[in-house]
Amino acid sequence: MSIIKIENLTFSYPSSAEVIFDNVNFQIDTDWKLGFVGRNGRGKTTFLNLLQGRYEYSGKIISSVKFNYFPYSVPDKSVLTQDVLRQVCPTAEDWEFIRELSYLEVNSEVLYRPFETLSNGEQSKVLLSALFLNEGNFLLIDEPTNHLDSNARQMVAKYLKKKKSFILVSHDRDFLDGCVDHILSLNRANIEVQSGNFSLFMLNFERRQMSEQMQNDRLKQEIKRLKQSARQSAEWSDKIESGKIGNKVFDRGYVGHKAAKMMQLSKNLENRQKRAIEQKTSLLKNTESAESLKISPLDYRVERLAYYSAVAPLYKGKQVCAPVTFEILRGDRIALEGKNGSGKSSLLKLLCGLKTEYSGELGIGSGLIISYVPQDTSHLRGTLDAFSSEYKIDKTLFAAILHKLGFDKSQFGKDIYEFSDGQKKKALIAKSLCEHAHLYVWDEPLNFIDVYSRMQIEELLLQYRPTMIFVEHDSAFRKKISTSVIEL
Repeated sequence: MSIIKIENLTFSYPSSAEVIFDNVNFQIDTDWKLGFVGRNGRGKTTFLNLLQGRYEYSGKIISSVKFNYFPYSVPDKSVLTQDVLRQVCPTAEDWEFIRELSYLEVNSEVLYRPFETLSNGEQSKVLLSALFLNEGNFLLIDEPTNHLDSNARQMVAKYLKKKKSFILVSHDRDFLDGCVDHILSLNRANIEVQSGNFSLFMLNFERRQMSEQMQNDRLKQEIKRLKQSARQSAEWSDKIESGKIGNKVFDRGYVGHKAAKMMQLSKNLENRQKRAIEQKTSLLKNTESAESLKISPLDYRVERLAYYSAVAPLYKGKQVCAPVTFEILRGDRIALEGKNGSGKSSLLKLLCGLKTEYSGELGIGSGLIISYVPQDTSHLRGTLDAFSSEYKIDKTLFAAILHKLGFDKSQFGKDIYEFSDGQKKKALIAKSLCEHAHLYVWDEPLNFIDVYSRMQIEELLLQYRPTMIFVEHDSAFRKKISTSVIEL
């Protein structure tokens, strides 16, 4: 066990005036299983890079451990997986690799296959298992769930729960609850460390914000009352003072003394008001703006929007999954669930008219308007203004939604290509929310998106109840939103 100390850490990118960290101080224990949360673009990955010494900064990072980073970059994916893992952990024996893989239910035969033939999920699992074999190192795990289906997420959470000495960046609430014992939260005004899982952290955070909101409301009323009292006292003082000059005032000393007392009372009230204002400004600094989002779904003229009858996506003429039969009716929010590669995305693409080979019969209602959020964001380029023009969406509404999802003004002048993965995904979701559609088709919309935005989107969908079909491996989101689940 040792301590990682962060002292007076200050950092900003050379190309930007924005300060990412300003005189930050905290410490963490290397034996902890640490969950790292915060809004997209706030600096989580930047902090992991600072720990690895990749950027220059002011202040101190004091640590006696070596840091390893996931996702691990594999320069040559054509070599055997066994050789890749030996690069990751040169001191480990083959039997140790096989043991770790068994914990993740990965067949040891993958060791003797080229690394590039493994699925993305398998690659994630084998690299994580090898990184944990580097004894004495502290592992920085940056969003490991993005290539994992629901079952794989549960498996990896169970695996991580048996480990220690890591920071885990993740926005999947159930995943965090399944494997961490501390939370490191990158807030608006500070960084805080708290014992417990994510649910406990969120409960305490919300209680603290509720308490501060009540204090804030009380102080607002107090400040208003003090202002009024101070103004009245000043007016009374002026009135009494002016009464020294006039008819039948025999004791001007007494009147002056009384005026001075009223003036002092006015000053005391002003000082109390100033202290109340100072106390008020210290509150709600970490409140996450969770303004309500809006959506304008169109009402389709008939009950059934589309149907699948014995439909199975094909790859090189072979069925990817067993044929499925179901209908999409008005008000449905259908979740497709299955392992990676089981055909979920292909079934969504069929609805959107994207070229996909399949067997069976697909029926789509006449004049049906669909809004689609694809899984891939690599095609995004240009400014947000150009993006909104390309898709003919309301620029003002688009900007307002992004602002509510945590975007600041600096993002609007950047090329989307420079955005974080979460910010790119938010741009696609904001586009969809701007579109008037009968059916919303979302393919893993929450990949890389922060917890607070996930909660906003959940509230939106529960309030407006658009007709949807979606794929999402965040089990907390899926449980809340779906009206039915189709297993592939």
